[in-house]
Amino acid sequence: MTRRQCGGPHSVVSDYFRLGWTRFAIDPAVLDWLAVAIPAAKSAVLNPAHAHWLRCEGTWFAGVNVLANDVAGAVAGSGPLRGLAVDFISDKLGLESVSWDAGQVSVIYPGYPRPKEGESEAAFGFRRDRDAAHVDGLHAIDPGKRRMLREPHAFVLGLPMSRVGAGASPMVVWEGSHGVMRAAFRGALAGIKPESWCDVDLTEAYISARKQVFETCRRVEVAAQPGEAYLVHRLALHGVAPWKDGAIAPPEGRMIAYFRPELSGSIRGWLDQD
Repeated sequence: MTRRQCGGPHSVVSDYFRLGWTRFAIDPAVLDWLAVAIPAAKSAVLNPAHAHWLRCEGTWFAGVNVLANDVAGAVAGSGPLRGLAVDFISDKLGLESVSWDAGQVSVIYPGYPRPKEGESEAAFGFRRDRDAAHVDGLHAIDPGKRRMLREPHAFVLGLPMSRVGAGASPMVVWEGSHGVMRAAFRGALAGIKPESWCDVDLTEAYISARKQVFETCRRVEVAAQPGEAYLVHRLALHGVAPWKDGAIAPPEGRMIAYFRPELSGSIRGWLDQD
């Protein structure tokens, strides 16, 4: 839908804290990193050991943790991950020494979404009609696919790796949803010791808050190109838009590297920290 342009430093900061996401302009430091990271990402996608990540009838390569970077974000020969977004994370979020997780290489191809193996009609409909909207870190635990906090992330950082046209399955964010989700989870976790949060069933609170988000929060499509970066609050509801007919992308598809390092220190920061 809307491609909002971020202005100067003030709007970058206010966008993140008020809306739950922000975008950073093309950054030479990111371009230098991409020069090495893109070939590494393409190799990871083609690696037979990662074939199990190809899903939705070949229209989505999920690629969780397939990028071979170290804890400084460096891919062989690239140097550490640096730039405007990393400076923002350090200066504005107070996370000065991020230990970067192995990056996800998420690739979408024309035709997305198609049903994922074993996916129910309802689940596929939610993927198609609601962008598979979710909050990262809440795992669907058997039996019953109950939602529990198993990965308390610090944030979600997206680094586009391919130049694509409008409609090539951009990330979707519901602006302000991080506040709705935070209030719901605080209610569900009230009176429970943080060390026990991972065992609390958050399903009902999550579904109710998600419904409220759909009714009250603005859905935006985050269009970005290589060299740009976008940062999404860990509690923001987000997903992936369907591929629109006629959308233009290179043969490797719409490829984005995502980082979701876990929050250091007490798990209480998952709700209390920005």
